[in-house]
Amino acid sequence: MESALDFHTARALLEWQIELGATEAIGDAPVDRYALPDVAPWSGKARSNPAASAAPRAGRNAPAAGTIPMAETDPVDLARQAAQGAMTLDALRAALAVFDLCDLKKGARNLVFCDGVPEARVMIIGEAPGREEDRAGRPFVGRAGQLLDRMLQAVNLNRQSSVYITNVLPWRPPHNRDPKPDEIAMMVPFLQRHVELANPDVLVLVGNHSCQAVLGKRGILRLRGNWTEGFGKPVLPMTHPAYLLRTPLAKREAWADLLSLQARLRGT
Repeated sequence: MESALDFHTARALLEWQIELGATEAIGDAPVDRYALPDVAPWSGKARSNPAASAAPRAGRNAPAAGTIPMAETDPVDLARQAAQGAMTLDALRAALAVFDLCDLKKGARNLVFCDGVPEARVMIIGEAPGREEDRAGRPFVGRAGQLLDRMLQAVNLNRQSSVYITNVLPWRPPHNRDPKPDEIAMMVPFLQRHVELANPDVLVLVGNHSCQAVLGKRGILRLRGNWTEGFGKPVLPMTHPAYLLRTPLAKREAWADLLSLQARLRGT
């Protein structure tokens, strides 16, 4: 089609586009490259088999025969299948490492799976990794983690011999934002399987999102200190150490919760 622009106007427009950063010319109409032949029409293969050259390539997004399109699958169901297939903690870690349906994985440096002793009587479940945890690949290693260690030591517990620690989310949310409900729902099957494989005597839920994942409830200031049950285990909700750093007056209540945990472990 002949252009209605004269040569000088067309050239000026082209130079202006180049100055703006345009580096590639395109046609007047879009090209469906998925519909192009499998091989170039000038290749020997195309000449020897014209029918193959003319056959359009199948769309890359088309599902294979007998499979369910990804848009129709439920990520929670897929997470449940992957989690239930793990027979050991190492297998569960591997299943999480290859689970690609959670977008948090794309922006995280490391998978933050656990720390401490898997055979411990106490399993602590935090919310999500922060910057330091993302770098180290271990939960609770920043300022909040250091405070948690001091709190545990006050009741003769530590992650080296008597505590096992994980998070609801194994990947850091961008800018430490709160986990989204769909992200929590997607990770609950992995978390529940994690508890089944570690098999602790008690669970300590640290923060609102941990309570949401295990108990289906929020309101940590109302829930804290009250023993309940979740995932078939005795559960003690507690305020997050990060909250205690911001609200030092709340440490008195946290100390009462630690004493309650210690009494439970002693059977009193």
